[in-house]
Order: sequence, then C-alpha cells, then structure tokens
Amino acid sequence: MLRLTELKLPLNHTEPELTEAILERLAIEPSVMRGFTIHKRSYDARKKSNIILIYAVDVDTTDDAGILARRKHDVHLSPSPDMEYRVVAHGVNSDGRQSRPVVIGMGPCGLFAALILAQMGLKPIILERGKTVRERTKDTFGFWRKRELNPESNVQFGEGGAGTFSDGKLYSQIKDPKHYGRKVLTEFVKAGAPEEILYVSKPHIGTFRLVKMVEAMRQEIVALGGEIRFEQRVTDFLIDEADGARQLRGLTLATGEHIATEHVVLAIGHSARDTFEKLYERGVYIEAKPFSIGFRVEHPQSLIDTCRFGPNAGHPILGAADYKLVHHAKNGRAVYSFCMCPGGTVVAAASEPGRVVTNGMSQYSRAERNANSAIVVSISPEDYPGHPLAGIEFQRRLEEKAFELGGGNYSAPGQLMGDFVAGKASTEFGAVVPSYKPAVHLTDLATILPEYAVEALREAFPAFDKQVRGYFKHDAVLTGLETRTSSPIRIKRRDDDLQSLNTRGLFPAGEGAGYAGGILSAGVDGIKVAEAVALSMAVK
Repeated sequence: MLRLTELKLPLNHTEPELTEAILERLAIEPSVMRGFTIHKRSYDARKKSNIILIYAVDVDTTDDAGILARRKHDVHLSPSPDMEYRVVAHGVNSDGRQSRPVVIGMGPCGLFAALILAQMGLKPIILERGKTVRERTKDTFGFWRKRELNPESNVQFGEGGAGTFSDGKLYSQIKDPKHYGRKVLTEFVKAGAPEEILYVSKPHIGTFRLVKMVEAMRQEIVALGGEIRFEQRVTDFLIDEADGARQLRGLTLATGEHIATEHVVLAIGHSARDTFEKLYERGVYIEAKPFSIGFRVEHPQSLIDTCRFGPNAGHPILGAADYKLVHHAKNGRAVYSFCMCPGGTVVAAASEPGRVVTNGMSQYSRAERNANSAIVVSISPEDYPGHPLAGIEFQRRLEEKAFELGGGNYSAPGQLMGDFVAGKASTEFGAVVPSYKPAVHLTDLATILPEYAVEALREAFPAFDKQVRGYFKHDAVLTGLETRTSSPIRIKRRDDDLQSLNTRGLFPAGEGAGYAGGILSAGVDGIKVAEAVALSMAVK
C-alpha cells in the first residue's frame, strides 16, 4: 500500500474525480490501481468562496516499488505505515499466584485500559463509583429538569465518564508514534461509531451514540473475562511501606470490602476530589498543576457558520462550523476557547452539592440553534499557593460563588457579553436564548472570578472579533462557571514503567492524573498504562 497525502480537490467534487486525481498524481493506468481507502480528509477554508478538501489516501497497486522509484522526489508519497495494534502480552502468569489487575474508573481512560487488559487475557476488575451509562443518563437528565443532584451519578461520575456528556470529540494534538489513537478509533467503530471517524479531520460522535458504544465495549470486556462492578467507590489504599519501599497491596471500598491487588490503574477523572484527598493522605506523590477558569459562551450557530464558511455555510461535508481562539492579554494571561461544541447546549456539570459547574455537549447531528464554547483564562499554582490540593479548594470556592449568584438552586449565573465587557449587570436576554438547564439567572459575572481573570476576559472578547467577525456580539450569553477544564493536580509517574513516582503498583492515568485532555488522549493513555501493567506482571 502507498500513502498519498496533500491531494486537493474542490468541495463539490465527485467520487470519480477523486479516483482520477489519484491516478494522475501517481501517473498510472486504472488497471494498476486495485483500490484505495481514505486515511484522512480535512479542508482549507481560508478562501470561503473556494473551500478545498485535502485528502490522504492509502492506495493498493500492483506496482508499489516501481511507483515509489519513479516518484522518489514526491515528498507526499511513501509506503503506508503499519497501523495495526498488537498486544504486548497474552494470558496470565504461569505461577497463578498474582492478583488480578484493578481499574478504578470507567471513563475513556479506564474503559480502554480495561479493554486492552481483557484482550490480553488478564481479566481485570473494573470499579466504577457511578452507575451504568443509561442509569446515569436518567439521573443526569433528572438533575437538569428537577434540580436533584446525585453526587455519585451525574455528568462527572458513571460509566463513560465526563466525555459521555460532551461533543464526543475524537481528535487530539498528542504525539502518537505507535498509532494508539487509531486503535481507539477502530474500537469505537467496532462498537457502533460511524466509520467516518477513521478519516475526517475532526471526528466526533455525540452523546446518544456514545451511550450505545460504551455499552458495547462493556459487553466485550465482560465476554473476555473482565468483571465490572458499578456503584463501587474506593475509599482507601493499602500501601505497604516495609524496608523503605512503598508497594500497593489492596483497596478498600465504601461497603467495607477489601480487594487484594498489586496492580491498580488509577483512571478516576478530574473530579474525583475525595479520592485525590485520600491518595494525598496516604502519601502518594501529588503536585499542583495549571488549569483554567472562565465561562461558557453561546452564539447563534448560523453566525459561526457564515463567518467560517461564507457562501458554503450549511454544506453537508463541512457540517456545523467550529472555531479555535487565543488571545494573550496585556496582564500576561492567556485567554482561549476550550471544548467548542457546534450546534450544542451548555449543561449543568456539578458533582458536589451547593456548587455550579458548566460544560458543553453536542449530539452527532450538531443541529441545535446555538454554538457554545468555554472561554477560559489560564491560571497556575502561583494563583492558589499552598499544598498540592490547593487548586481543588480554589475550584470549590468559585463553584460555591456561582451557586449563590445563580440563586442557590442550581440555576447558573449568566450575563450578556456586551454588559460583561462594559462592567454592568444584565437584566434581560437578547436574541440569544441560553440553553443551560435548569435555568440561567442574569447577574454580574465579574463578581465571581478573580480580577486578573475578569480583566483578561474583558480584553479578549472584543479581540476575538478580529478572528471571528461578529463574535463580540452584545447579546451573546456568558454562563458561569467553567472550572473543570483539566485536573488541578498531577499524580506523577515514572517515565519508564508508568507507575507512581513513589508507590509501586499504582498506575496514574488519564485526565484525573494530569496525563490526558479529552476522549482520544485519555483512551490512548489507557492503552499505554494497560501495556505497562501487563509488562509489570511479567506476562510473556
């Protein structure tokens, strides 16, 4: 197979035109090409009236060597890389005495760690503090409608993790030389995702499809010998400190049950604050890390479509337009868009009583009226000095303020963009109707965030108008508060075997440990850690 990249065609090209373009680039007759598959399709929308599709294709020919020799100076032609995933181990230890590996958490990271361990025949035990994905969906929708929060079953906790109630984005900027990301996408397709996620440049799935996919992956894990236990919250870690070495020996659950194990994948997500506290209490090395805070911002999706695609807005290949914005404020703070959800909704993402948190969500169709994105300000441990968990306390204080300012009933505080920049409270909505449920209570959001964040955001919104014309829209709605952009801590691990810096047997993984940011990167990290667990068990 040959990999041909930078193959450019008009937006409205036909399938025969793609075939002809491949034959022309390779300078071969149709009889030489057996077929081709699309590896990636992206677009160049810099000229809105003339949007170009850009392909990378894998071509099956009868003369690979000859074509490569004749076109050796073509930098966009090469042998197709081997992207097939191969497990690093099989079966179980021959002595039969080693305990089964345990995965804590069933978000994207824990799900893929468990799947890979199961595919290697290691029969993992998966502990998820929340409920099955369908049960947590009922609880989450119930919270949005009735304001009844279940601290163990919500946007953050439960099968599928926080990514279940998101846009289902499946792209990342991580370096992936071993093509783990391809394994993640392939497993998703196997579980029911559309095949297009294997080649479109910015694949996404949406919440409803993710529900069915998570269930299918759970069934495979169980069929391969894995054991999944829901509503099982880990409350303690048994660590042996004999002879100056720290070795994990087991876990204690909220039920009082003890599970003996020496191999634990810690895939707990960025909101498992009680677990962070217990790990810190038990002496596991943790350090504070930067994260970001800000608001969800809603515009009409039609405005974003027109700005990005011009006369081609609404084209089925392009879909709902997104954006990516960055502004470096005069006070030294970076302000940027995060988790942009085209045609989506702003959702209530609290996991603790008396606090308000927002997130963004889209379905696969991305057909809702508004576009929304987090617009956040970067902060660092210098902004919340103290012990390694000081960032959690900082988040909680902000979320409590948001709860109070929203009315103390899980309504979110909101403000019109123009009023926020002008420094005055909002009293009525304009043309943009907020999507957050239960409700948005208009107020003055500047009273929630630190002054440096308010200053940076007020500067950024007008500046973003130069990147997306019409972005600084007076009645665009800001909804607070976005605080869970990433984990406020990093549970450091060694580079060689991915175990905790000071506690053997503990494998920090995914977003909660500070090693991922999004569904794809979390899944990739889960695969890496699963391999490290298998190798540490000396499975051959």
